[in-house]
Amino acid sequence: MNIPNTILTLLAGIVLTLVSLWYGQNHNLLPVAASEEAAHVDSLFNVMLTISIGLVILVQGVLIISAIKYRRRRGDNTDGPPIHGNIPLEILWTAIPAVIVLGISVYSFEIYNEMGGLDPMAAHEHSVNVAHNHNMKGAAIAATLPGSEEPAQTEPRQIALGIGASPGKEGRTADVLVNVTGLQFAWIFNYPDLGITSGELHLPAGKESQLNMTATDVIHAMWIPELRLKQDVIPGRTTELRFTISKIGDYPVLCAELCGGYHGAMKSQLIVQSPEEFDSWVKSQQEIARAETMETAVAINPADMSEGQYLAPYAHEMGMNSEMLSQLHN
Repeated sequence: MNIPNTILTLLAGIVLTLVSLWYGQNHNLLPVAASEEAAHVDSLFNVMLTISIGLVILVQGVLIISAIKYRRRRGDNTDGPPIHGNIPLEILWTAIPAVIVLGISVYSFEIYNEMGGLDPMAAHEHSVNVAHNHNMKGAAIAATLPGSEEPAQTEPRQIALGIGASPGKEGRTADVLVNVTGLQFAWIFNYPDLGITSGELHLPAGKESQLNMTATDVIHAMWIPELRLKQDVIPGRTTELRFTISKIGDYPVLCAELCGGYHGAMKSQLIVQSPEEFDSWVKSQQEIARAETMETAVAINPADMSEGQYLAPYAHEMGMNSEMLSQLHN
């Protein structure tokens, strides 16, 4: 039976679409999604992978079929037909990628906005010379013109580099606030509302958390793959990550920016606990801090100690050495 080429093309298109859709939703290439924001990123990744798989199969399939069907026959030494230009075909292969790229761009924009990454005010930040850095979104800044000591801009501006509050949570304070310091080659986590400093990041599941991050030496990048979040950590600037963790577990905290000879060793751990377990951890850390403070007060007078001597016990608990401590202090 001679099947028309249109039917074969239609069947091939259906099979191609089904295979692409199936693989795009069942690839298992990503680690566990542990945050509410991860679902948005995974959706975008799945769409891009579905389109990519379809294009790969289409292009490779055409190449293989053409190589077999139009191969040179035995004894045929003639040249192929001199074909030059095909306007409809050129329009087709230009229009299809353009539509795909435009669609992905619009979808990416919507996801970035939904996660809280869209901040139009930050787009004009490069036009001024920032004279004084403020840590929080919504803080006022003063800018100076080159060579001038007087502030040239005093009106309030918003600078939020990173992922801030999503549109539905703007104006609300995060449940847990953590100040993060990146330095060669460690992460330091400070909970200003709880009076805790730790070398590990503890956060409660189901609560919105906010990380305010800065660096003391070079550019670092905090990357937590399970949260699908990565953000540069810049000296003299504060970047922000705001998210809600949905799954309890231990996840790696990595530096994704080549920051020096021991960049690969700049790792820590995110420990996600239930709210009750997190409260217990907070109480235990506060009790330890109070006990150490009392012991120190009884044993010695801190006023007689140098900065290095005073900070040494805390640095030891945080896994820091003297070099890290010196860089953090400077």
